[in-house]
Amino acid sequence: MAKRSKAYEAAAAKIDAEKFYAPYEAVTLAKDTNPSKFDATVEVAFRLGVDPRKADQMVRGTVNLPHGTGKVSRVLVFATGDKAEAAIAAGADFVGSDDLIEKIAAGWTDFDAAVATPDLMGKVGRLGKVLGPRNLMPNPKTGTVTADVTKAVNDIKGGKIDFRVDKHSNLHFIIGKVSFDAIKLAENYAAALEEVLRLKPSASKGRYIQKATVATTFGPGISVDPNVTKVLTEV
Repeated sequence: MAKRSKAYEAAAAKIDAEKFYAPYEAVTLAKDTNPSKFDATVEVAFRLGVDPRKADQMVRGTVNLPHGTGKVSRVLVFATGDKAEAAIAAGADFVGSDDLIEKIAAGWTDFDAAVATPDLMGKVGRLGKVLGPRNLMPNPKTGTVTADVTKAVNDIKGGKIDFRVDKHSNLHFIIGKVSFDAIKLAENYAAALEEVLRLKPSASKGRYIQKATVATTFGPGISVDPNVTKVLTEV
């Protein structure tokens, strides 16, 4: 196991490992205990009471964070003609069709999100082995297979995130940067939590959110009370 830095140990000492913090209190503490000198990302992890091996218990969705992520996402759009021009006008970083498909098939994935028009999905679908494991595959359920490429690009650039439960029943996503006000981080957390709760599968039995943790990129985890579903911007 890698030796932890003195800064990490000092940060961890400020956290009560036995306590479940209210969301606002947790993000405030994450900001205060960030051991990095740079503007670190603030991340959330949920352990869900689902079995992702079963199709009726898969949790996947998107949410537009009210205050964005603080990250400038690089968006790739598979489109041609007028749709390609619209994607460029909307600020997409990479736009194309066959040329991009060949490049990605060769292993290039230097982007954060991918959008495709429906007419190109027959070709894009062949990239499943490359894009799927990286959660980059366009999907109509997340609004990334669409004829309205302008909206899709604007949503992603504006702070839209997508999430999918992994094989260990965990969800991971970012809610902003350490430089964000605690209120903004708490409101982003609230928006994401609301959408995760809305997507609870009917087949899921027992406690749905079993564990919630907030942490900065290199900071210690802070346990959040999983029973607090109505997030207030105060302790």
